[in-house]
Amino acid sequence: MLIYYRFNNFCSFNCESEFSMSAPAGKVKKRFPDNYVETAEGFDLLKSAVIVGENAGGKSNFINSIKYLKSLFITNSQVKSVRPYVNAASLKEEQNPVQKFELCFRAENGKVYVYHLHLNKSGIVYEELQTLKKRNAVASSLFKTEKQEGGSWIASAKEASGLSKRMDKFLTGNSIGLLVSKFALLGDEDARAVVEWMTERLYPESLTPDMADDVIKQDADMRILEDERYLEIFRMVDYSICGIELDKEKPYSKTIIIRKDENSNLFRRELQMDSTGVREFFAWAVHIFRVVYENKIVFADEMDRVLNPILSDRVIAFVNGAEHNGQFIFSTHNVLHLDLKTYMKEQIYFVTKNREQLTSEMYSLSDFPEVRYETTKIYEFYMKGILGGTASP
Repeated sequence: MLIYYRFNNFCSFNCESEFSMSAPAGKVKKRFPDNYVETAEGFDLLKSAVIVGENAGGKSNFINSIKYLKSLFITNSQVKSVRPYVNAASLKEEQNPVQKFELCFRAENGKVYVYHLHLNKSGIVYEELQTLKKRNAVASSLFKTEKQEGGSWIASAKEASGLSKRMDKFLTGNSIGLLVSKFALLGDEDARAVVEWMTERLYPESLTPDMADDVIKQDADMRILEDERYLEIFRMVDYSICGIELDKEKPYSKTIIIRKDENSNLFRRELQMDSTGVREFFAWAVHIFRVVYENKIVFADEMDRVLNPILSDRVIAFVNGAEHNGQFIFSTHNVLHLDLKTYMKEQIYFVTKNREQLTSEMYSLSDFPEVRYETTKIYEFYMKGILGGTASP
């Protein structure tokens, strides 16, 4: 499960931003017993979070930063900053600005890891993997590399891991690929756990109808679509749906949706002929399945752009109410999600753009101590611009 994510210098984000999935301490958790998971290491981790903000404020860039970081683990080739993804303001200030990424998460082996990666246009300049035994404990470094101005490397690794003997041959000239990926290929258990979490557990997604067929045709997704539990999720969009006949070649367009009326009459329709909301939710239901039944961490960009608020509430109630170790984070323009009866303050994030510098900022509702669960109407605060995240002339 994701504990926190920090990054800087990515697209519209210049300064460091932090996104946390840690539940708060204290009595507030008693109000929301279904919204978090307790771990053996002392971390109480949230099951869901919502990101609200104006158009072009940076919500998609936040999710794209995670998608970009994941892509480095998948391609495992030349790793360097890419100019279109570097913040424009930092390019004006420096000739070769550094992008920084930091992820803290609990992997499937039960260990908590902190992974650091710093990049510039030449390649990796810093990479470190740490482990945490308990919340608030000091992180222990498993390996660390840092490139000096002259091009040489300073490297260290925990002796017990056996990695120190292998580091020198990997650190000649510009580093090609992630060191953690190389150690995973060599069989190091910690490195393998990190790579598996990044590539198999983390799902930063953005679906549109014209790309859904390409996404869903993957074997793992076809297996989900054939699972009876998937149908129960998909039926949230329309409870008259009683079945589907899956087209394995073009599941998004040619799958048959079967509905039953009050007289038990059956009606069949190709998915491509159905409403936009039904078509898009057909794809998003796959990712909701991943969260609840496969313990994935899904970032959904504007998941509810064509869904009515009632369906959105059903989805969140389902994700929070089920027992699982997945997490569902989604961006939205639907201000009805600003509801302290459904979410803790720590589950609500805002993204807004600084109009003078044209840079994005991210912060949590928990940063506003004056916001109280009993009295504050978050919707009114937001619409008045008190919380940010709204476009201003």
